[in-house]
Amino acid sequence: MMIKIGNKYIGEGQPTFITFEAGPTHDGLGVAKELVKISAEAGADAVKFQIFDVDKLVKDKALPYTYKVLLNKETNETEEITESLYDILKRRCMSESEWVELKKYSDSFGLAFFATIADEHDIELVKKIGCQSIKIASADVNHFPLLRQAARTGLSIQLDTGSATFGEIEKAIAVIKSEGNEQIIIHNCPTGYPARLESINLKMIPSLKSVFTCPIAYSDHTPGYEMDVAALAMGVDLLEKTITTDRTIRSVEHIMSLEPTETVAFIKTIRDVEIAMGRPIRELTEHDEKSRLNFRRSVVLAEKVQQGKKLSEVKVKFQRPGFGIGPDVYETLLDMTFNKNLDEGHTLSLYDLV
Repeated sequence: MMIKIGNKYIGEGQPTFITFEAGPTHDGLGVAKELVKISAEAGADAVKFQIFDVDKLVKDKALPYTYKVLLNKETNETEEITESLYDILKRRCMSESEWVELKKYSDSFGLAFFATIADEHDIELVKKIGCQSIKIASADVNHFPLLRQAARTGLSIQLDTGSATFGEIEKAIAVIKSEGNEQIIIHNCPTGYPARLESINLKMIPSLKSVFTCPIAYSDHTPGYEMDVAALAMGVDLLEKTITTDRTIRSVEHIMSLEPTETVAFIKTIRDVEIAMGRPIRELTEHDEKSRLNFRRSVVLAEKVQQGKKLSEVKVKFQRPGFGIGPDVYETLLDMTFNKNLDEGHTLSLYDLV
């Protein structure tokens, strides 16, 4: 199954689609625009935000959430902070007019625009601004009414899986497909910000690919991008990585995000690895064909030879380069005779024998 976003395709055999997640690391339109610009200049395919009304989403405004912030980039010293989940999410909220402006700004760079949504109103908003894909948070994998409403838009649906069981993923996919929407991307998404290595489970990627006929993505919640390279090697079709203007900002998810200069290196690394991955067949380039002869061997005469003498009667040695008769052919030619006199050190060719 291929999914088309703009003029690009996501799926088997296509370049890895790269999305930069900017939803949790902005605190308003100004920073959001800055993150869009960073994404575009780095060469990302899409930028993603989180669109929701925090007052509709969170009932208990005192519900605590504990996370780590980075104090020093050199020493990696961290500090643990606890604040209300409501306050954290409130920082990410913007007005409808601001979302419209941000989407237009993203369009000016040619970036695809994705959004995680939380309710029916958000779905209407992303449709209005022209969002190209809706993402469902892993916490909502069992929110069937939301899945149905999102599926009915006809937009591609990206499903975060987090701590969901395989059975829950299957049920969610069935709900989306029951609304006639086959445009599904499943994210292997570890829990935690940052994620524990034990929770990443990259071996889930080929399992998801073998069971579901849709593109598989990896949402990275770890510092750096070693896990993204590993996920690429495991066969993902889309990579999602969180970015920030500064990892030391005292808010959730900045600690494990890429800074502007790192975004460029990240994409270059992914594209380099894609080239190095090659194809699942042994295929030599024209350059390989030529250069390998420098290190292969040829049959070289170890003594003078008189015309009419058999090759089997002559002392030879095998030396580089391999532009003459190769050692693999030598034994099949032993009964042939020389058609001319040759000096010691001559590299043997088929033109020397009859």
